[in-house]
Amino acid sequence: MTRVASPAGDSGFKPDNHPGNDGRPLHGRIGVLLMNLGTPEGTDYWSMRRYLKEFLSDRRVIETSRLLWWPLLNLIILTKRPAAKGRDYASIWNTERNESPLKTITRAQAEQLAAAMAEIDGRIVVDWAMRYGLPSVEDRVKALQDQGCDRILMVPLYPQYAAATTATAMDQAFRALMKMRWQPTIRVAPPYYNDPAHIDAVTRSLKGHLAKLDFEPEVILVSFHGMPRDYLLKGDPYYCQCHVTWRLMREAMGWPEERFRMSFQSLFGKGEWLRPYTDETIRAMARDGVKRLAVVTPGFAADCLETLEEIGVENAEYFHENGGEQYAAIPCLNDSPENGEMLRTLVTRELQGWI
Repeated sequence: MTRVASPAGDSGFKPDNHPGNDGRPLHGRIGVLLMNLGTPEGTDYWSMRRYLKEFLSDRRVIETSRLLWWPLLNLIILTKRPAAKGRDYASIWNTERNESPLKTITRAQAEQLAAAMAEIDGRIVVDWAMRYGLPSVEDRVKALQDQGCDRILMVPLYPQYAAATTATAMDQAFRALMKMRWQPTIRVAPPYYNDPAHIDAVTRSLKGHLAKLDFEPEVILVSFHGMPRDYLLKGDPYYCQCHVTWRLMREAMGWPEERFRMSFQSLFGKGEWLRPYTDETIRAMARDGVKRLAVVTPGFAADCLETLEEIGVENAEYFHENGGEQYAAIPCLNDSPENGEMLRTLVTRELQGWI
């Protein structure tokens, strides 16, 4: 124990490992934590198994009774699925950094935002974390506090709210806070599915990518990640918020509804999911004579397995196999200038009163 003088002049004691004894600031800085879904640490069987086990064990992701789900997950899914998913991830893996594109891009988004926010307030520290996998939310919350952040803005990178995405990220943040004696003050950025900054960013990005194509699409398909239909019936707002994003994008683009359609992808299991399904929609359009198609995914903040492999490869094959000729998978916002402007706008607004 170290004896110190209190501001009032009274004697006191402070543990040797107390924050501030090593010269780090105790308080006064402001943290911004970007949170995305997660990624495996490798494409091998055991890395994929660890990631899938953490992801598919989340009760918000899979709401099936544990009595039914536990044996199915541990005895069947985690035996067969890691190898297949590992091959999918290997096809998009960032071999230079030995990590998934989602991790590469999320890091770049944080660096992009940090540079922008430094121009506004030098006390702001920007970091990033993954709900499943590494870096963990708990680790990065602690790291921000260690840097003197006594106020932290959590920014789930999901434009549309869903219990299986936004809520799971915040569950993880709250679990981290429950372990902390000295908790920072927390704010949570709201979903931005209808925010003018987001609609402007995704439509400007879309127009820019369309201008670079060597063909004009007959149809643009707006594909969102799917979810079980039962979740909608239980009150999850995700389906409705996806429709709002799609409608606002269509209005901003000035395209008629028959040429600017929407669907849901990434089905899992045998139950009923949100419709229409992306793969069925793409097959049907090709069979009905659509020759030129572009697919955009504005529910994803960064390109990942579901956009690069599922949309960029798998669904392109469905289109060509059924008579389609020219196909384009439009990149997500990633760390584009449009993304930088959007995040700066959203984060600056949510920090009002702190900066």
